[in-house]
Amino acid sequence: MSRIERALKSVQEVKDWAPGSWQGRPAAQQPSYEDAELLAAKLGELQRLPPLVTSWEILQLKQDLAEAAEGRRFLLQGGDCAESFADCESPHIANRLKVLLQMSLVLVHGLKQPIVRVGRFAGQYAKPRSADLETREGVTLPSYRGDVINAPEFTVDARRPDPQRMIDAHSRSALTMNFIRALVDGGFADLHHPEYWDLDWVQHSPLEQEYRAMVQSIGDAVRFMETIGGAPMGNLRRVDFYTSHEALLLHYEQSMTRRVPRQWGWFNLSTHYPWIGMRTTALDGAHLEYCRGIRNPIGVKIGPSTTPDQLLRLIDILNPDNEPGRLTLIHRMGAAKIGEALPRLLDAVRAAGRLVLWCCDPMHGNTESTPSGIKTRRFENIRNELEQAFDIHAAAGTRLGGVHLELTGENVTECLGGARDLIEADLQRAYKSTVDPRLNYEQALELAMLIVRKRGARVLGA
Repeated sequence: MSRIERALKSVQEVKDWAPGSWQGRPAAQQPSYEDAELLAAKLGELQRLPPLVTSWEILQLKQDLAEAAEGRRFLLQGGDCAESFADCESPHIANRLKVLLQMSLVLVHGLKQPIVRVGRFAGQYAKPRSADLETREGVTLPSYRGDVINAPEFTVDARRPDPQRMIDAHSRSALTMNFIRALVDGGFADLHHPEYWDLDWVQHSPLEQEYRAMVQSIGDAVRFMETIGGAPMGNLRRVDFYTSHEALLLHYEQSMTRRVPRQWGWFNLSTHYPWIGMRTTALDGAHLEYCRGIRNPIGVKIGPSTTPDQLLRLIDILNPDNEPGRLTLIHRMGAAKIGEALPRLLDAVRAAGRLVLWCCDPMHGNTESTPSGIKTRRFENIRNELEQAFDIHAAAGTRLGGVHLELTGENVTECLGGARDLIEADLQRAYKSTVDPRLNYEQALELAMLIVRKRGARVLGA
């Protein structure tokens, strides 16, 4: 019996659940559509469209995440805070993939173990908001909730929720997914030529020499192993790559929830790895009700206000069978609060014997606004929270098995600090995000090297 079969054998289909059972629960962060008949028609159309991922990919990811929880892999999850329809173009997609591949190259080299690569794209089109309405100069309109719901322009027509956008989101997700598959299967991630993953940053970054030495070392190692073996190592020509998005717009998620031949239960086939955000984790809420019934691995964001009792009850809802690889807890505390808030949660979950993968999101707890009103994050705070997370897990006897980051392969200036020491004046130069600030490619690589320094020593010493 394979490891996957062993991991999945004891689980049973959830009773008293259907893809639409969430509609009987309080549903936060959902848009209000004006035309119910048009909504029903578009949902029917969406249900007839092909899936974006497969059940066997989902089950393989679940096994990989189970191994990450055991310390045999490391999860790298990253991408845009919110995708836009306009960015569904080959250079943008390729650059996002490149920066994740570059980060995984650093991690593979430093940690000496496989990396689970998950992109926050091919479906990350919905965003929760702190208020339903936005007012500018005396005009009040619905808040922008992501391109799957409405448009960012501050006009009546743009801000009106439109069900057709769910069809458009599926189309762009499919285009993105197909392009990623083609790149990966075509040798884009070939470890024989890691130098092809370079972006222009390497020519200017203070990390240039360290990165180039790493690339050279990997190339030399591959050539050495093939010389010893007398044949090319074909498994180095591609990597497994998965997608994720926040399961926020429940009508969309329900429509993409399907049964598949030769498998029991229900799968969300819009993504491999849906997660639940902080604003939608109510224990009696619609999002937990929906996610408890699907077989995908599930991520859940938890913050400094989460109590041990709430967390254990949440785990019981989403993973009652204690299935390996099923549940990822993504803590996003903020650098100033993680030292107090995280240890009690780690202790409670460990004492209860719950099987979870712990993942750190050092981005969302460190968001602030500059005096001029620009939303940003300080790289120093991001780095500080991540460093503390590793130390707190080590002290608690638990394991930090992954990171969850908002980043881009573009040369943006949205987060302060980093290798180039970006200051507030730099934000005006290349601030492109319509929602949250993202790490640029230099800052993302810096964090990858930090992970190696913090976790790599423990991995090699284990």
